[in-house]
Amino acid sequence: MNGIIWTLRLSAAGHLAGVLMQAVLAGLFATGDVDMLAWHANNAVLTPALLTVQWGAAVLLWRPGRGPGWPALASTALIAAETVQIGLGTDRSIAMHIPLGTLLFGASALVTVWVWRTPLPRRAES
Repeated sequence: MNGIIWTLRLSAAGHLAGVLMQAVLAGLFATGDVDMLAWHANNAVLTPALLTVQWGAAVLLWRPGRGPGWPALASTALIAAETVQIGLGTDRSIAMHIPLGTLLFGASALVTVWVWRTPLPRRAES
């Protein structure tokens, strides 16, 4: 159980770092460093991968682990929002891409804080 909890916590923190890096890379691109758009696109592959790990750990914590279901629900909502975000970015729909990115950062930060601060169940030692 501890492995699942730590996987959830570390993947949530890694995902949050990836979302923050997306904003940094987008800002660098917007200031004229056009090479950062490629970095932004590459990071858009890594960041959802970390979110997928987070989701998997959250589901394992919930179902076999008998833990709370909110991390799985929150991770599912983040996956849905991030999927839309990737589509908006690919379509260059910047007017919606930037606000959704801000929302994703805030939501990812909340989930990360919650999984680190909330006491999660630990299986009793034998």
